[in-house]
Amino acid sequence: MIGPRVLTAAAALPEAPAYLYDLPALDEHVAAVRRALGPVELYYAVKANPDAELLRVLAGHVDGFEVSSAGEHAHVTSLFPSARVALGGPGKTDAELRLPHHRIHVESPNELRRLIATGLEADVLLRLNPDLPVEGAALTMSGPFGMDEDAVAQCLPLFGDRVRLRGLHAHLASGLDAGPLLGLARRLLDHAWEEVNLGGGMAVSYESPGSRFDWEAYGKGLAELGRGRRLRIEPGRALTVYCGYYVTKVVDVKRVRGQAYAILLGGTHHLRTPATKGHDQPFTVLPAGRPDVTDEPVTLVGQLCTPKDVFARNIVTSVGVGDTVVFEMAGAYAWNISHHDFLMHPKPAFHHLRA
Repeated sequence: MIGPRVLTAAAALPEAPAYLYDLPALDEHVAAVRRALGPVELYYAVKANPDAELLRVLAGHVDGFEVSSAGEHAHVTSLFPSARVALGGPGKTDAELRLPHHRIHVESPNELRRLIATGLEADVLLRLNPDLPVEGAALTMSGPFGMDEDAVAQCLPLFGDRVRLRGLHAHLASGLDAGPLLGLARRLLDHAWEEVNLGGGMAVSYESPGSRFDWEAYGKGLAELGRGRRLRIEPGRALTVYCGYYVTKVVDVKRVRGQAYAILLGGTHHLRTPATKGHDQPFTVLPAGRPDVTDEPVTLVGQLCTPKDVFARNIVTSVGVGDTVVFEMAGAYAWNISHHDFLMHPKPAFHHLRA
C-alpha cells in the first residue's frame, strides 16, 4: 500500500512519466537494516540503482559500495572520494584491474595473473561459485560467474606480498528469505576463511509489497556464524526497491476481443522489471474522473510496438483515460536496466521526495 504522502506528491508531479524517489523512506529503511546487522559490514551493490541522490542517503549508513565496471567506479568515487569500494564483475579489463579499491573480487586464475602483472598492490577476495544445493531461489549465479573449487586452488599459490589474499566472495542466490540464506551461509562458512563476503540476494516480493526480508533474524544469525571472522554482505534490490515509484498517465482504454486494456504513457523501456521478471508490477490508480472500466480485469500496457510491453496483466481495478497510475517497488533494477531508446519516446523525469 502506497502511503498518502507519496500519492500526494505523485499526483502533483508536473509531467509524466516520471520516477519519484522517497529519500526519507530510504533513509529510515537502510538505518534499520544497519542496526539489525550489528558487526556485519554492509556494502551497497550500485548496479541495483546508481541514482546519485539515493547514493548520498545510502552513504550515511553503509560501509562501502560494490561496483562492477569502470563507469560505476568513476560515478561512486566522484561522489565519495574516500569511500571504500569493492570492485567486482566478470570480464574486467586491464584498465579496470588498475582502479583503486578496498577489495577486488577476482573471478578466475587468469584474472588474478593479470592483476599481479600490473605490479600494483591489491587486496583480493576470490569469488567462489559454490556447489551448494539451492531451493526456492529466484536466481542462482552459476555458469561463468566466479570459480569452482579447483580454480580457487590454482589461485592460492599465486599470492605474494603485493597482491594479498584476504578471503572469499560468493553470491549465493537471489530471492531467498533469511532462513534459507543463513543455511547457505552456514555451509559456506564451514571453510576456514577469515573474511567472507556473502553477497546479496535477500528476498523481495513484488506479489506482496508489504512483506519484507527479516533483517533482524538474518543479522542475528550472521553474528552467531561470524564469530572470529570478518563478514560482509552487499545487497542492492532489498535496500532501494521500496523507495522508488514510476508515475504515469492513462492515455487510452479499450477492449480487444473482450479483454480490457489501459494504455499508459511510457512503458517497459522505462520500467523493465515486470517484463524481465515476469510479474505484475504493483500499482495504485489515482482517478481523474469517471472510470472507463469499473471493477474488472484490466491489463496495463505501455506505448511500445510489442505485446511484451506489459506492466500488469488481468488485474481487477477501475481505470479511465487521464488517470494517474503509480507503480511501486521501482527503486531497483528499473530505469537503469531498461532499453531506453527503443522507439525513441521521451525519457522520464526524475524527482526526489525529501520531506
